[in-house]
Amino acid sequence: MSVEQDLKSRAGEQCELCGSGDGLVVASVEPSDGSAEQSILVCGTCQSLLDAPETNPNHWRCLNDSMWSPVPAVQVTAYRILKQIASEGWPQDMLDMLYLEPEVQEWADEGMNDEEVEPTRDSNGQILVEGDAVSIIKDLVVKGAGFTAKQGTTVKNIRMAPGDPTHIQGRVNGTMIFLKTEFLKKL
Repeated sequence: MSVEQDLKSRAGEQCELCGSGDGLVVASVEPSDGSAEQSILVCGTCQSLLDAPETNPNHWRCLNDSMWSPVPAVQVTAYRILKQIASEGWPQDMLDMLYLEPEVQEWADEGMNDEEVEPTRDSNGQILVEGDAVSIIKDLVVKGAGFTAKQGTTVKNIRMAPGDPTHIQGRVNGTMIFLKTEFLKKL
């Protein structure tokens, strides 16, 4: 029996992530030897979103059910997707509930993209981290908020902008705004 037939039998002719029966294909869960144990059966929609789950994060709400699958390859895939879209908020709640056996967790972590993330730096090249305090070095007009963030204003307890090392989030005049790091100095 082929891997595809094994997976169709295991999954009951449905996507192992969302339950759809449309356009089913085999997806290897890397690192994989190509076996049914290291592959999952997915629909065309899930297949198209696997490499960039953040393009349609709401599709992945289906993982609320599939993350409890007894199949390690499905658990690993659900974990990886939830990690990639965790900044949405609700996936983090699901991740907090998800338990993976130690060897499954190791497999899940092994296949994650460990791209080197560029650190967020201020105008002087100092590395900024969550919770730092910064000072604004130039008057900045805050579009949409109707005020100007004045030079010398201290912004405490900053947050990093997800995926963008050139911006931070901070509260100025009681309003949470994004600030370009080129106009900030670490205190």
